[in-house]
Parts: sequence; C-alpha cells; structure tokens
Amino acid sequence: MAVGLIPVVRGVHAREEISTNLDPLEDLFAFGCQMAGLDMPVRLVAIPEGALQGFSDEAEDLDHRDYARDVAIDIPGPETDRIASWARRFGVYVIAQAKARHPEIPDRYFNIGFVIDPDGAIILQHHKLTPLYPIEHSMTPHDIFDWWIERYGRSLDAFWPVVDTPIGRIGIMMANEASYPENARALALNGCEIAYRSAFPHAGTTSGMGEIQNRARALDNNMYVLAPNCAAYYPAVTAPMPIDAFGGRSMMVDHRGSVIGQVPHGGVATTVSAIVDIAALRHHRLSSPWTNWVKDLRTELYQIAYEQPIYPKNLYADRAPFNHHDYAEQVTRRQIDLMRARGIWKDI
Repeated sequence: MAVGLIPVVRGVHAREEISTNLDPLEDLFAFGCQMAGLDMPVRLVAIPEGALQGFSDEAEDLDHRDYARDVAIDIPGPETDRIASWARRFGVYVIAQAKARHPEIPDRYFNIGFVIDPDGAIILQHHKLTPLYPIEHSMTPHDIFDWWIERYGRSLDAFWPVVDTPIGRIGIMMANEASYPENARALALNGCEIAYRSAFPHAGTTSGMGEIQNRARALDNNMYVLAPNCAAYYPAVTAPMPIDAFGGRSMMVDHRGSVIGQVPHGGVATTVSAIVDIAALRHHRLSSPWTNWVKDLRTELYQIAYEQPIYPKNLYADRAPFNHHDYAEQVTRRQIDLMRARGIWKDI
C-alpha cells in the first residue's frame, strides 16, 4: 500500500517557519497510514513537493541567494530528522522534497527529492533537473554541468539515481521533470519501478495535462507513478485566505498506465492511496513480447535527435539564477529564437 499526502501548504519566508507546515503534515501522515492501513499495511508514503516550504521563491520572484541563506534547509537536518521519526514510527518508506543547499556550493540551493527508509536513514537524494523554467529559481546539475560531472561522474546514477529497496526500486521526477519524457526514460533505464511525480499546478492539472503525462510516463516505461498534489495554498504563514493553486487531480498510476487511485478535487487536506504490485510489474517486463517497450529502444537512432545541444549547460556556473524578468529575456527568448533559427519552428 502506497499513500500520497495531499496537504494544505503555507509559503514560508524563513527557515523557522517550516514547522508551520510540518505540524499539520505530521497529523496528515498519521491519518494516511492509519486509514489506508485498514485496507493493507502501508509501506510507502509520498509527500508532495512544496509541503515543507511552499513556493514563495517562485511565486514572489525572491532573490536566490537570500532564499538559500534564509529558507533552504540542509539534508540531513532538523526537518528531515522529523520526517525520519515518522518513518520509524509507522515502519514505512517516505519520499519527500525540499529546497536545500549543497555542502560544497555556498549561497546556492537545489530542489531535492529524497527517500527515507523505515529506520530513518536517507537512502536517496535526487537534484531536480527540470524546474518550472519561467519562474523556479532552483539550481540544477545541468546548470553547473562540468562541475557536476567532475564531482559525481557522467552516469545515470549521477543525474537520475534509483534506490533498490525491498518494496521496489524508487526514483524521483518532480513536477515539471515529468513534462519531459526523457527524465522518466532515464529513470527506467536505471531500473526504476516506482517514480515519484509531484506536485503540479494550475492550469496543468485542470487542463488534463498532468494526468496525460502521469499515465504516459507510467505506460511508456512500465513503472508506477505516484503523483499526490497539494491542497489549499496560503501565500504566507500569516495569509488570511487560501488559494486552490493546484486544482486537485492527485493520482497513482500503475505500470500499464491505468489510474488506480485518484482524488479529483483540490483545496482540502486529504490522502490518495493504492496498491503497488511490484511482482506484477516485474512479470510484465519479463514476459510481454510487445508492451515492455524499453527492451526495443533503437538508441543509435535516437542519439541523432539529441546531437545538437538546445538548452545551455553551465548556465549558472559563475552566477546565481536569474530573476523572472532576466530569465525571460536572456533564456526563454533565446531558446525560442534558437528553434526558429534552426528551422524547427516556423513563424506565424
């Protein structure tokens, strides 16, 4: 049994405010384990992106260095220690996310997904590769590509790590990462069986985009996709009025692309749950003559499509990430012009 939490979230502006989100999250964690556990014992809990710190950096165009100093956490640290205590209490694996610093890179932060085992140990960290480009200020490994490869190597494990556990092989593709099929494929080629995909905002959910992506990534790679979303969002801990910024559509999808657990509505704290049948997934991968797609990849052909670089690597090797205006002018516009110049996109 896997449970996805759907929490009410408040945007924080100082590290000490994170407890404002952790306190109710602890109650929701217990509720999810107890209620879903009436069906089958819970083994895995997924906490959506933003549940600890909210999205104040993106929504308010905050300075990257200030956020790194005042809000980003360290992993491990007090916040992850508290979540680890929940994992030990209920004997479950936990997948969660936080904006966090790298111990070797001062004044910068990454969007990091992490997995905690039932003993409370952090057994995987994934640094988000594909932020919500127009507004998210997080660094990514590709933004310091040369440094990252020198430090961690040029491998699937360096960019798309997967951890092998008794309940299955777990990987992470947060939010906008799943908008790009390459991230899911890389996880699958590294053995991933359970992929965490969360959270996703308007209008990506209410248009149906999020569900299409969740189901396609699961089907294409024969893996489970756990995609709990956030509930109501308060822009600050003292904000008087919540906003349904995410639109519901929390779901869990099996290895054949079928939705097996779903909460259509948004705005109210609750949970989504479903049975994850790893034995059935593995049997399908080993037995199907057709729909276990990854075995038939003609990789030499697909490499041709990616020979010319598109998005610039090492974008923030020597500077902090852009604010919204500068990113639009210096990155988004440049990328559109590049596609036009190569003749890939045509003018209206």
